Amino acid sequence: MTLLVGDNMVVSIHYTLTDEEGAVIDSSEGAEPLTYLHGAGNIIPGLERALIGKTAGESLNVVVEPQFGYGDYQAELLQVVPRAAFEGVEVVEVGMAFTAQAPDGSQRRIVVRDVSGDEITVDANHELAGVDLHFEVAVVEVRAASEEEVADGHAR
Repeated sequence: MTLLVGDNMVVSIHYTLTDEEGAVIDSSEGAEPLTYLHGAGNIIPGLERALIGKTAGESLNVVVEPQFGYGDYQAELLQVVPRAAFEGVEVVEVGMAFTAQAPDGSQRRIVVRDVSGDEITVDANHELAGVDLHFEVAVVEVRAASEEEVADGHAR
């Protein structure tokens, strides 16, 4: 019986992710395939949706728009903060990443975009926010998830 990708199935894929210009952003080439529990939110929604109904051995190319990937770029997540916000950090440079606490108490990754005197510009957008994601995917394996995998929300 051929199993189809759908909720509560463990799916293994090889993939290459590129940007609009074809530059490789990420790839499983030369590594183990990515294995995830379908329907548990373990991969971006646009890719998960494109895989529904596929079987082991199938390949596909899919473009995932920002709203179904890492979201649209939000200008309000680019902020200027005082150097004092980096208490205990001697050197703050463009490109450095930090974890900051959001007003709701959640943790958020921020990246330094500019350093100008005592003003530091930080960006809390995901690095792929606002980017169309181009995936080349090969489905390697599809199997039913165990009760434990479903309960835990991820593949083993």
